Amino acid sequence: MPSTTDPRTRRLSRAGHDSSVDSAHGGARDHAPAPAHPAPAPDGAQTGDGTVRLIDADGVRHPDAAYDRWVEDVDHAALRDLYEDMVVVRRIDTEATALQRQGQLALWPPLLGQEAAQIGSARALESDDFVFSSYREHGVAHVRGIAGADLLRVWRGVTGAGWDPHEARMAPMQVIIGAQALHAVGYAVGILADQETDERGEAPGSGATAGAAPTEAVISYFGDGATSQGDVAEAFTFASTWTAPVVFFCQNNQWAISEPVSLQSKVPLVERARGYGMPGVRVDGNDVLAVLAVTREALHRARTGGGPTFIEAVTYRRGPHTTADDPTRYRTSAEIEHWEARDPVSRVAAHLRSEGALDDDGEARVQAAADAVAAELRAGVTTIADPSWQDVFADVYAEPHAELEAERDAYARYLDGFATTEGGGR
Repeated sequence: MPSTTDPRTRRLSRAGHDSSVDSAHGGARDHAPAPAHPAPAPDGAQTGDGTVRLIDADGVRHPDAAYDRWVEDVDHAALRDLYEDMVVVRRIDTEATALQRQGQLALWPPLLGQEAAQIGSARALESDDFVFSSYREHGVAHVRGIAGADLLRVWRGVTGAGWDPHEARMAPMQVIIGAQALHAVGYAVGILADQETDERGEAPGSGATAGAAPTEAVISYFGDGATSQGDVAEAFTFASTWTAPVVFFCQNNQWAISEPVSLQSKVPLVERARGYGMPGVRVDGNDVLAVLAVTREALHRARTGGGPTFIEAVTYRRGPHTTADDPTRYRTSAEIEHWEARDPVSRVAAHLRSEGALDDDGEARVQAAADAVAAELRAGVTTIADPSWQDVFADVYAEPHAELEAERDAYARYLDGFATTEGGGR
C-alpha cells in the first residue's frame, strides 16, 4: 500500500508557502501556556491556555492565525490520507496486541490513543530528516516505510533491530528511557559539522546561525516520563547551546507506566523549554492537523538555523504501558471514558463527514485497507525464522575482531558438548 507506507508518495512534509518563521526565542514560545500552574482536569491531566488546536473533539475546524498557514495545502484528500494512516496504524496495533496474546510476540507496547500525535508529526518530515524514537512510535515507523513484520521482529525476540536505519532514516527503537534524545542531538551536531565543513572547509564552531543554508533536521520522540530523566535534560542543554537542528517531540500520554504526569511536573511540561532557551509549543496531541502544523513549523526552524524546539503533544495512552501491564490498578474507567470522547480518529472522521468528504463507502474502503495491512503483518510475523546462534556474533564490528571470534569459537565448543553419539549436534 504505497499510499500509507512510502514517505515519498505524499509531500505532506511541505506547507504550501515559503514564509519564514520567527526566531528561536519568539514565535512558538508566544503560544506556550501562562507560567501559572493550572488546575488539574478531573482525569489528572494538566490543562491551560495556549494549547494549539485546529480540529476539536467534535470535529469542528477552528481557524488559527498563527498555524493555519502551515496547513493551507492540506485539502480534503490530504486529510483523508491522514485519517487512513491513523486507521491503519490502529489496526496494526490491534493485530500486534493479538499476536502477543497468542504467543507470537514476547511483548508489545500499544499506542492506542496516540495515533494523531505520531502520524501528524511523522507526515511533517522530509525524506532526508532523521528520526530517533522510543519503543512506542509504531505510527512513525509506518510512515517511514517500515514494513509491519520488520516493526515486530524485535518484539518477537529474533533481532536487535528490525530495519535498516540508513534506508528508513529512523534509528532502531530505544528502550532505555530518554537516551534517544542525546542520540538525536549528537546526530544534529554532526549535521552542523558537515554543513560548516562543506561551506568553509574547516571544523565547526559554535553552531548554526539564523539565515544559514537549509539543512536536514532531526526529531526525537519520547514520553512524559522521559522528561524526568537526566539524559533528556542534558540533550536540551546541548541542543540549545549548539543551536542544533533538532525537534524534541514529547507525547505526554499522562502516565509514565503507573506514575501520573501531575506528580512528575508542577507546571505543564512545555514550560521547561524556557529554562533551556528554546521555544516550546503545547499542542492537542489528538488533533492530527494541529500536530502537523506545529511540527512543520518546528522542523522549518531547525532546517533554517533557528535551533531546537520542544513540542508537548497532550494525548493519552488508552491501552496498557505494555501487554505485561495492568492499567486498572492505577487508573479509573471514568478517566478512560473521558479520553475516549476525545478520540483522535473519530474527530477527523467527524470533520470529514461534516464537510461531505467522507461517507460510509469511504470508511469501509479505509477499514478494508487497514485489514489488508494487518493480514500482511500477521503472515509476515508468523513465518519469521528463528536466528541461528551464529547470528549473535554477526554485525557486531564492521571489521574482523579477534576477541569476538574467540568468543564465538568458545561458544561453538560449548554447544558441541551437547552433541549426541547418534550424530545429533547443534
